[in-house]
Amino acid sequence: MGSFLFIPTVFLLFVLLVLVSGGSFSEFIYPNFSASHFQFVDNAGGAFLSSRNGTFKAAIVNPGAEQPNFYLCIIHVASNTVIWTANRNASISASGKMNLTAKGVSISDEDGNPVWSTPSLKSPVSALLLNEMGNLILLDQFNGSLWESFHYPTDTIVIGQHLPVGSFLSSTRSNFSIGDYRLIISDSDAILQWLGQTYWELSMDTNAYTNSNYIVEYMSIDRTGLHLLGRNGTVVVIQVLLSSSDLRIAKLESSGQFTVKSLSGTDWKQEFGGPADDCQIPLVCGRVGLCTASTSHTCSCPASFHAGSEDTGGCVPSGSFSLPFSCNSTINGSQLNSPAISYIRLDYGMDYFANVFSEPVKYGVNLSTCQALCSSDCTCLGIFYENSSGSCYTLKDELGSIFVSNTAKNDLLGYIKALVGSSPSNFSDNKNPSNQSKNFPVAALVLLPFSGFFLLVALGFLLWGRRRQSKKKEIKLGHFGSLSSGDMDAFYIPGLPKRFDYEELEVATDDFKTLIGSGGFGAVYKGVLPDKTVVAVKKIINLGVQGKKDFCSEIAVIGNIHHANLVKLKGFCAQGRQRLLVYEYMNRGSLDRSLFGSGPVLEWQERLDIALGTARGLAYLHSGCEQKIIHCDVKPENILLHDHFQAKISDFGLSKLLTTEQSSLFTTMRGTRGYLAPEWLTNSAISEKTDVYSFGMVLLELVSGRKNTLRLQSHSLNNSSSGGGQSSSSSGSALVYFPLFALEMHEQGRYLELADWRLEGRVTSEEVEKFVRVALCCVHEEPALRPNMNTIVGMLEGGIPLGRPNLQSLNFLRFIGRGFTEASMIERGTEQIDRVLYPEVNASPTTTTMDSRNYFSYVSSQQVSGPR
Repeated sequence: MGSFLFIPTVFLLFVLLVLVSGGSFSEFIYPNFSASHFQFVDNAGGAFLSSRNGTFKAAIVNPGAEQPNFYLCIIHVASNTVIWTANRNASISASGKMNLTAKGVSISDEDGNPVWSTPSLKSPVSALLLNEMGNLILLDQFNGSLWESFHYPTDTIVIGQHLPVGSFLSSTRSNFSIGDYRLIISDSDAILQWLGQTYWELSMDTNAYTNSNYIVEYMSIDRTGLHLLGRNGTVVVIQVLLSSSDLRIAKLESSGQFTVKSLSGTDWKQEFGGPADDCQIPLVCGRVGLCTASTSHTCSCPASFHAGSEDTGGCVPSGSFSLPFSCNSTINGSQLNSPAISYIRLDYGMDYFANVFSEPVKYGVNLSTCQALCSSDCTCLGIFYENSSGSCYTLKDELGSIFVSNTAKNDLLGYIKALVGSSPSNFSDNKNPSNQSKNFPVAALVLLPFSGFFLLVALGFLLWGRRRQSKKKEIKLGHFGSLSSGDMDAFYIPGLPKRFDYEELEVATDDFKTLIGSGGFGAVYKGVLPDKTVVAVKKIINLGVQGKKDFCSEIAVIGNIHHANLVKLKGFCAQGRQRLLVYEYMNRGSLDRSLFGSGPVLEWQERLDIALGTARGLAYLHSGCEQKIIHCDVKPENILLHDHFQAKISDFGLSKLLTTEQSSLFTTMRGTRGYLAPEWLTNSAISEKTDVYSFGMVLLELVSGRKNTLRLQSHSLNNSSSGGGQSSSSSGSALVYFPLFALEMHEQGRYLELADWRLEGRVTSEEVEKFVRVALCCVHEEPALRPNMNTIVGMLEGGIPLGRPNLQSLNFLRFIGRGFTEASMIERGTEQIDRVLYPEVNASPTTTTMDSRNYFSYVSSQQVSGPR
């Protein structure tokens, strides 16, 4: 009888399990919940949670339909419109999962690898709520908000949602990844940008009205229209009034147009669009495509251009010309500096979207001077020249579409830079290639094949002879005797970069003539490869057994690492006892030269770009590689700069590759004093949070333009709070620990006093506050309180709210500052200062030894492990 009762019970449990796993929940779900598209495929297309009245749903769906990519989305049910997406750049399969735990929401692929998660939260999660406005909210046990999707917008905002200053919407590509367009909210306007180039401002739109000059705090939409608001939402700064609607969205379309729409039945009706003229959108007709405005814009190609292939799109030059790529792009830009550059003239009456929003690089110059400016700049891809004023506008980094303009009819001339093909003749000669073939000598058609044959034979003998000579030289140097067969095999790891002969690098560096840097592992020389590529050649010296291991690790790891903010390893040499690494050349040198040197001061936007680039590079090392890479020596000397101050991290190849289990075993101190995290001297586990600490110290130096431990003139600490200018007093100098000074100014809200005085008011208190708050969060004494680098990138970009520094975890800075004060008062030279700051190193029977964790970091940049 018991067995008969057991069977129905199991069946009921099974039915309940099916219902729970496949049914949608209303309003709330609770921790230890997981969902996949496959699990909920029969329930409203993957929906697992709906708002109270069913207006919105949360689902794991494939919005593109044509691609097997799934995303966690919030969807407006009636119109089936996605208003928010979690894992935009990291799709999962139908079996990938969304997990809700006490730590937050995470998304993992079918193998369980995490691809997205909410940031660290201040308390455990008790529930996940989807409300009737479409906001996904993590709640604590008191129903307080821990995290909201409204604070992390993607390409859309809805009624009830605020887009604060410093945040932005980003467009979505067809594969649902983040696109190249952004809508940015500044303190005075809403601005559309394409790859950093402005092409529209709300205040310039004919449908927008400016009501006041108050500072903008956020953008929102409501039943009456679109608004930029200030004074805690009590003052309208700019507004677009629209007809009344209870449901409205504002969206940055994939095309680059910003739209506001209201719901009409099950469809969205567009009420506002910016730019109103499609031809003002940067890439509406592709690269160098010509847009003509009409009821519906039309695309064509300018004279001397024709339509490109489906892959390239846009328009390309006719004849033996090609369009250049900026040296900031993935294409090598050194070709732009060759003499074979020409300019293809556009007709009168054409203009470019960026000209309205950018200033000329030069006024009152002639056309030749304007072209020369562009020819000498590999980021310049074309010019527009205004005859009446002699104004020279340059088109930089990326080329968008051209448009027909009535206002530019008789005054503005455009020229697109072009690379001359194999023929050295000028553009006019290349217009008609048939003319050249008519004049080509018939005898050449006969002689050229024979000449080419004999040339190839001679070249073959030459290469054969050189190879024999090279092999003899290697044997003479003991090449095959110095390496075991295992060592040789180690250098033939699949995926390694190009292997160079030592003689090649001797020629490239002119026998190692131009020294551009040196460190504990060797010297770095400037070189030029046969294809004219400029490189930095690092010559490894004092190579012991450990050195060989480091070298093999470096080329094996970084040879397969490719990221825009990491210095690229182009090749290596392992010949005889020689070990060399060939890197891409960074023409602006290291950050310390630009930041602390006597040259032009770095502007605030340049500092922001450098900070963001460095943060993105570290984030990739920590979480974007197959193995976690911890740099262990983040400092300005290891941040290299290219054109437009693009930051790239160097010297990460000799870092340890750590798993979570291995990190606690890594105890050998390495790095640079002044940037070392406390855990180095407290025998704590070394993790990626060690790099976070060092990055915070670099961020503070970016704020002040000085070393954190530099002796400062007294006026440097008395900047006026209103404008950041200098005080007239200069009564003396003091050894000041800047991180402590930054902490004190943060506590008092006096951020402008921390800014580099050379900026002379060209930075706002809010901009400095962002850097300082992020930096102080990075230098918390407890590693667990420091944010990870992905979170730091989000805070610097504005997509993640700024963290609140934990003052208790920053108290150790006060002990360090006390040591600096004592050292400044004693004034007995560097040796005496070292005794005060490093008592545990210089202790004597009469010296009081203090806790090393309080004093490890205030000596200026001296190496612990040696520079690399």
